Amino acid sequence: MIRKNIKKILVPLDGSKNSMRGLDEAIYLARQCHATITGLYVIPIYPRNFSDAIMPYQMHLTKSAKKFMESSKTRCAQKGIVFKSKIIFGSPIVEIIDMAKGFDIIVIGSRGQSGLKEIFLGSVANAVVHKSKIPVLVIK
Repeated sequence: MIRKNIKKILVPLDGSKNSMRGLDEAIYLARQCHATITGLYVIPIYPRNFSDAIMPYQMHLTKSAKKFMESSKTRCAQKGIVFKSKIIFGSPIVEIIDMAKGFDIIVIGSRGQSGLKEIFLGSVANAVVHKSKIPVLVIK
């Protein structure tokens, strides 16, 4: 069932193939509903005592996040979909839930970049499903 009242779609992205599958599904949905997509890339923050050692890694993550978001924007533009990108530092689960206010649906890949594989869903997708106050579409 496609709901015509979907106008703003939030898509958490992390550079993984699964998050790109989530984006592809969001593009399909956006085309059906004439909606816009906001891609949210959350770069994890680390405790202060690690910050000096981890700084070059965070700079690398920021650079690759920007590159991934550019390719996501291009992918949406090719299908005629408006794509806004947002790259922030924080806890992915907290930031996704906070950002979801004002959106109609979250479309998220079932597993992302983390090496831990849970039985059915990745830990971020699982937490978003349980904490979100708006509908969540999980793409496998």
